Amino acid sequence: MASARDFDIAVVGAGIVGLACALAAATRGLRVVVIERHPRARGASVRNFGLVTITGQDRDAIWSRARRSRDIWQAVAAAAGIPIVRHGLWVAARRAESAALLEAFLHSDMAEGCELLTPSAANRRCPELATRGLQAVLVSPHELRVEPRDAMPALARWLAREHGVTFLWDTAVRTVDLPRLDTSRGALSAGTAVVCPGDDLATLFPERLAAAGVSRCSLQMLRLENPGFTLPGTVMSDLSLVRYGGFAGLPEVAALQRRLSAEQAEWLRHGIHLIVAQSGDGSLVVGDSHHDADAVGPFADERIYALLLDEYRAVTGREPPPVRERWIGSYAVANGAVLVDVPAPGVRLVLVTSGSGASTGFAIGEEVIEGLGH
Repeated sequence: MASARDFDIAVVGAGIVGLACALAAATRGLRVVVIERHPRARGASVRNFGLVTITGQDRDAIWSRARRSRDIWQAVAAAAGIPIVRHGLWVAARRAESAALLEAFLHSDMAEGCELLTPSAANRRCPELATRGLQAVLVSPHELRVEPRDAMPALARWLAREHGVTFLWDTAVRTVDLPRLDTSRGALSAGTAVVCPGDDLATLFPERLAAAGVSRCSLQMLRLENPGFTLPGTVMSDLSLVRYGGFAGLPEVAALQRRLSAEQAEWLRHGIHLIVAQSGDGSLVVGDSHHDADAVGPFADERIYALLLDEYRAVTGREPPPVRERWIGSYAVANGAVLVDVPAPGVRLVLVTSGSGASTGFAIGEEVIEGLGH
């Protein structure tokens, strides 16, 4: 008879990818253990927006996964009592070149269900957007947002309660040599293992991560107090159009890139694109910037926050409310949207390397567990 420390599959890491793998395995009837080195998830899965972004995502690597993950998020959120705090996406175009790019996107098959509003129509439906200089607004109904700080622990509790997943918190995995896993709290055994290290590139299989060219990206974000109005969805700006592959892959992006380079070179230099995501209490999560983490260090740059708030003013035409919180995030990056490596038989090393974990994690979890033959 199997002991209490014998499992069909061990998942290392309790971020969204780890929990997605645990869900996919548990729904197949497997005995699952999730091992997390911290007392709770504290990486990119809780420091980002909790936004499942579909519209504008790269077709080949992200778009279909995001659609599948969105469907799973809806089912899981209902079952686990996780509030979906917002639906939809509004992309405010303040330049003619941005409007032309959105018009071209609207004629692609990835724009199904989206609409392009004139400034007057957008103002009637969302007067919180600035009308001065507004050229058009792309509205997508597909996105959803959860509050990640609440959703991730709620998801873990639900997996334990309803699916019998065992969680070992505050436990570091030192080696994976199936069927044995050595941890800081003793050894356990598992038939297969999925290692989801997030941006920990030094503990498990560092040579595989280095060979794959994985590094870290750091970002700055903040939370503003309730502005006294309710946004109809998450808001993005012109700067987002050059960062998302579904937009940036269109020929019309070249003209926008030239204009942004002339007018907002400092924003581009810091990898800034505006996302304004409203929480259930009305507060606004605003971000973000993107830098090579090794070049930046652990300290936030107030000039970057000033650039983010300037872009907020441009899109809303309003002064930002007081800042409640500021923080720095970090996630793994490499060529491609996701890395799935096989460092040993029965072991998978899995990282989202594009900052799209909330958008694609559940679909990736299904793919990984199926690939292990479960």
